[in-house]
Amino acid sequence: MRKIIIGIVIAFVVSFILKKCTEGSADKTVIREHSALIEKQINNVGKLVVTEGYFSDAYSYKSSKALFANLTSDKQALVIVNAEVTVSYDLSKIEYQIDSVNKVLKIVKIPQEELKIYPDLEYYDVESGYLNAFNQDDYNKIKETVTIRIRKKIEASNLRLNAKNRLISELSKFYILTNSLGWTLQYNDSTIDTQDKLERFKL
Repeated sequence: MRKIIIGIVIAFVVSFILKKCTEGSADKTVIREHSALIEKQINNVGKLVVTEGYFSDAYSYKSSKALFANLTSDKQALVIVNAEVTVSYDLSKIEYQIDSVNKVLKIVKIPQEELKIYPDLEYYDVESGYLNAFNQDDYNKIKETVTIRIRKKIEASNLRLNAKNRLISELSKFYILTNSLGWTLQYNDSTIDTQDKLERFKL
């Protein structure tokens, strides 16, 4: 009888130990799976988040060249500008850390936005002066000037805000995923635990 009781106790202890070991291994497997899933999601959104805009402008160019005495030679042109503008974030450059122990996804750095302007220039009423013809320097100056003018229009528009909203939309995927897995999303050591906090993101 004593041997039977000892056998039952030993079997119970072994069963208990095996159960605990199996549970620990299962937990580690789940954490590894969650880490891999989060990393895969980040790679999936590692693409350009682009906002496009179109701007038009009219610019009158004039340049004078002194000849001799009080005589000058003038050249001028009317320039119509139609520009395509893109604002983008290259999320493939996002820096992050995965803390598997504490179940935390830390966004360390988000790349700066990229602003690109593609101006299409059309020239009208081009007039060249005597000994003052249009040359490549003139066209370069015109392109530089109209690009500056377009940038000012961009700053006065909501294009950058639209781009940021698109960025927040992409980052919300991280929040939804981590929240559903019981993980925590952090940026700049601040915990993002609500959608409102994410929308108030300070870049």
